[in-house]
Amino acid sequence: MNTLRLEEPGKFEYINSEINQHLEPNEALLKVHRIGICGTDYHAFAGNQPFFSYPRVLGHELGVEVLKIGSEVDNVTVGDKCTVEPYQNKTQDQAVRNGFTNCGENISVFGVHEDGGMRDIIKLSAKYLHKSDKLSYDQLALVEPLAIGCHAVNRARITSNDFVLVVGAGPIGLATATFAKATGAKTVMMDINQKRLDFCKEVMNVDGTVIAGNDQTEANLRAQFDGDLPTVVLDATGNKHAMQKALEYSASAGRIVFVGLFQGDFSFNDPYFHKKELTIMGSRNALPSDFEQIIKMIEEGKVNTQPWITHRCNFNELTDNFETWLKPEAGVIKAVVSM
Repeated sequence: MNTLRLEEPGKFEYINSEINQHLEPNEALLKVHRIGICGTDYHAFAGNQPFFSYPRVLGHELGVEVLKIGSEVDNVTVGDKCTVEPYQNKTQDQAVRNGFTNCGENISVFGVHEDGGMRDIIKLSAKYLHKSDKLSYDQLALVEPLAIGCHAVNRARITSNDFVLVVGAGPIGLATATFAKATGAKTVMMDINQKRLDFCKEVMNVDGTVIAGNDQTEANLRAQFDGDLPTVVLDATGNKHAMQKALEYSASAGRIVFVGLFQGDFSFNDPYFHKKELTIMGSRNALPSDFEQIIKMIEEGKVNTQPWITHRCNFNELTDNFETWLKPEAGVIKAVVSM
């Protein structure tokens, strides 16, 4: 089996590996057809991904085909095309028992905490598979990154009456804006990169854009909402400064959702927080229902996946392209690898 393994930061190696094709009753054997490259993969390559160990087979944004199923599997059958929900819980702890499978105490993310999908064949519990009779393997590989934004929007309980600001126009911010707009809410993007904001306006059809980090940022933000401030701010930057500014940008009684992860302590002025009666939430991973929602929305044409894939290559070319995709000038939104 052809496998690409990240041996250490900055060093990939193609190896031959084997997989035990014996299936437990609840398992499925899968052929990997597409692999989406995630920010987590880039961070692991650069050596700055937290809670990560080497060597590791990356790959958790997947479009797969069911090759074989265990005796008790009833949600998929041989030949089905599926996306993979990569958040595997090793214990039935309190969060998992209460339905929060996205943030269990002993969660293991496929392709991050354990070897993932950068190989020909994988084996998983079938409960982590979500099938579609209509979507392509490209589209199925996009479901997981879209799910991060979808879950954040669902956490915020956005309605068409909300004013929404999404901070950070990277892939997660774009996914978040996609589902915010789908609620009917007026949705504005903020970033420091004008080129990315132009993409948001021209291709993703957001309602407005604002450049961050200058003296006119708040005034320009208010102008987007006829003098008001957003009732929902979703930060997809993982930048401490941007996260702190979210409190200023939010309207009183607003909701703030931190989608991006900052590796450090986050603090804010408590009287200011109370004065506005703000709600601050974290958003991690996604739920099975988010995956099902996204598949249905793509199938019904409510989410357009066409603009997402900007770069692609074959599996045997990945090591030649990966480091180039890290460079901002490459303009990568989403890179996808064909097996």
